[in-house]
Amino acid sequence: MRGMTVPAGVAANHPATAGIGLDVLRAGGSAADAAVAAVFACAAAESIYTGLGGAGFATYYDAATARVTCLDFFCSVPGTDGDVTAGPMVPVEVFFGGMPQVYAIGGASVAVPGVPAGCGELHRRWGRLPWRDVVTPAVELARTGARLPAAHGRTLASCAPALAYGEGAAVYEPAGRLLHEGDLLFHPGLATALAALADEGPALFYTGDLAKIMVDAVRAAGGALGMRDLAGYAVTEVPVRTAALAGHRVLARQDMNRLVDTIGALPGPLPAGPQRAVAVAAALRDHGVQRKGDTTNVSVVDADGNACVVTTTMGLGAGVWLPGLGINLNSMLGEGELITADLAPGVRMQSNMCPLVVLDGGGALALAAGSAGASRIRTALLHTLLGVLADGLDMAAAVDRPRFHVVDDSVQAEPGCDPDDLAALAAAGWRVRPWEELNHYFGGVTAVGRGGAAGDPRRGGVGLLA
Repeated sequence: MRGMTVPAGVAANHPATAGIGLDVLRAGGSAADAAVAAVFACAAAESIYTGLGGAGFATYYDAATARVTCLDFFCSVPGTDGDVTAGPMVPVEVFFGGMPQVYAIGGASVAVPGVPAGCGELHRRWGRLPWRDVVTPAVELARTGARLPAAHGRTLASCAPALAYGEGAAVYEPAGRLLHEGDLLFHPGLATALAALADEGPALFYTGDLAKIMVDAVRAAGGALGMRDLAGYAVTEVPVRTAALAGHRVLARQDMNRLVDTIGALPGPLPAGPQRAVAVAAALRDHGVQRKGDTTNVSVVDADGNACVVTTTMGLGAGVWLPGLGINLNSMLGEGELITADLAPGVRMQSNMCPLVVLDGGGALALAAGSAGASRIRTALLHTLLGVLADGLDMAAAVDRPRFHVVDDSVQAEPGCDPDDLAALAAAGWRVRPWEELNHYFGGVTAVGRGGAAGDPRRGGVGLLA
């Protein structure tokens, strides 16, 4: 595949999300325009994973300069107003991989959201189309709603204690029954909020009318979010890290799981066969815990070769909704793995999210990708990169291929993993736990590259070429 041009395309975790991104590309939009349009579409189609009350990261590749930029629009800790003390969070138990996991939601779990600001900054730097043209497709989608893919239905079933909490019940359990595959996901009032965003821009959420509504909703639910927290929020540019893999360079931010460092820890040259599986497991060794993480990703390449990868999340969702506007706020302060000792009001939180680009030896774009999946983001991306760059698979085959994930001294293995690989891992001292079915636990990669465009079947994803 070396020397080939990456085709223009969009990959996302919902057909409607990817379709809106593709329409914007075909209308002359840049990779940033299409990615922003798709992220806003996620608010209507993928609210199980993300939304306007969430946050994220973006990586952008500029084909004219071969420059890579990483933007941080993740959550900041509220409380800089100093006039309110947050109350207790609301514990919820969700089942994940057959095991109960305890999270916390409610007003005290809400951190400063970054999605509107991050999308605004992407458009300001690299957009071509008018802002209104980029936001309007999501307005139209919000007016009709979107059908729930089977994979999203499975996620909803496991996360229902958080998502269908409080006002969320009217969205996810209409008529007293949890939505499932093929049902219409509809958020009353969301079209109104998106239309206002199209008219007024991201400032609406930070210093405009929605800021006061957001603060009132959070504080009524026991949170500490204040007007100063919102007005002081800013998107930041963060350093780009790089590592070599199979004659290519992988470029991304430094995430909590250190994907770039993990790639750098792989032996070179890569061993073949089962010994590679042992080497990959050693590089992936992670002494954290299994966490769910509701996250999604959009990957876009435009006709000029620019790439934009955006990963966003809202945690499990706080169950704090902006009244009449169809927006659920994030629960980042209730995500135990994100709570670090240095957190204080105004401090930017850390994350496992790692949108990336891959360049060939000449500095040309080879691949743009990101993933959902909390602590499995690194795993999902590494397996996909190895499939494309080392094994020569096309994008769909690389994304679909069974993965294994390391937790402490165990290997969680998807159905279809090579038996010889699993035997070698067991012989090397790993406890191998086979899974019986495809599961969103193993991440949700979306990618566009020389091998085409692909979304992850674990998350109902699709890849579309322009």
